[in-house]
Amino acid sequence: MRKVLIVGAGQSGLQIALGLQSHGYEVTLMSNRTADEIRSGRVMSTQCMFHTALQHERDLELNFWENQAPRIAGLGVSVAAPDSSRAVDWVGRLDGFAQSVDQRVKMAGWMETFAQRGGQVVIHGAAVGDLDYFSRTYDLVLVAAGKGELVSMFERDASRSVFDAPQRALAVAYVHGLGPRPEHPDFDAVRCNLVPGVGELFVMPTFTNTGRADILFWEGVPGGPLDAFKGVKDPSEHLALTLELMEKFVPWEYARATKVELTDANGTLAGRYAPTVRKPIGRLPGGGAVLGVADVVVANDPITGQGSNSASKCAASYLSAIVEHGDRPFDEAWMQSAFDRYWDTAQHVVKWTNAMLGVPPEHVLNLIGAAGQSQPVADRFANGFNDPADFENFFYDPEKTAAYLESVQTAA
Repeated sequence: MRKVLIVGAGQSGLQIALGLQSHGYEVTLMSNRTADEIRSGRVMSTQCMFHTALQHERDLELNFWENQAPRIAGLGVSVAAPDSSRAVDWVGRLDGFAQSVDQRVKMAGWMETFAQRGGQVVIHGAAVGDLDYFSRTYDLVLVAAGKGELVSMFERDASRSVFDAPQRALAVAYVHGLGPRPEHPDFDAVRCNLVPGVGELFVMPTFTNTGRADILFWEGVPGGPLDAFKGVKDPSEHLALTLELMEKFVPWEYARATKVELTDANGTLAGRYAPTVRKPIGRLPGGGAVLGVADVVVANDPITGQGSNSASKCAASYLSAIVEHGDRPFDEAWMQSAFDRYWDTAQHVVKWTNAMLGVPPEHVLNLIGAAGQSQPVADRFANGFNDPADFENFFYDPEKTAAYLESVQTAA
């Protein structure tokens, strides 16, 4: 029986742990918090998982909350005009529904399931020295803890990292009491509100400890008017600031948020980080090697909503690579090949996310505008969130964009 140690109990770490467990591996999971501490702690993220990522969970029969979480049928884009009206407003329909489950709910539930199925859970904040010791007793060590000392073991890949500083200041609030969008009161959609030169507000339906809720998520250009949450510790002050900025910059979203309240005292989060791609192999002082997982090695800004999707896809890719490898040693060549396989998917997310962080070129503005006039364009853009590789066909290159829009017009 092969022994695997997974450090980190997030989307990717737990998904791999439960997947390997189902294949008969002896898996140990290290987490710096218990399931109860996760469940009752601060919100960890925003997350909206699209069809492919959700299917990876279904394949492992881990979709425990599928019947409780809102079914997100669309993805809408609004662009604010200088007078705070909407210059653009449309919603694309998704081919397969998306869902968001508060990671406090999901990670606590998955960790308890892993333990109930016989998995060993070690509650301990791991340091490099700990891994040096453990690497001698396990066939493979995976590092899936995207923050803290362990990340420093993985060298920044300068050739794949466009930025060396945060590109957005992030502020999240989980709320009850948000009204429906009057444009589509009959179905749930994620709404992406773009305020040129200022930042973005994302609104997404979710499922949390207290049932159905919505996430209000500001992404502010650093130094701009949305970069206002540093030092705000009080949750009610955080929500008040969120709403004040909504009223100023996206009044059409504020109109349905006048009666919201926080889901709980831990329902807010603020911070920032630089999008970074790192080399996948971490080398230990004693000579051992460990493999980085998901956002340890590919950390994108959340502007394209890909974090949990990428974590699920990375976990599925690594799981296949481990199982297919049989009883051969997990050497550095295998580690690099496992990462390269994941990079085939991840590179499209990195390219698209970095593009969305910049000032959109004219042809992209034309594309977003055209989606307001053409449902097929809106639908294709929306479904790119599930499969970012498709953006290669119509998004980056002005000639491809023009040819695509012309083909849609011709078909109409």
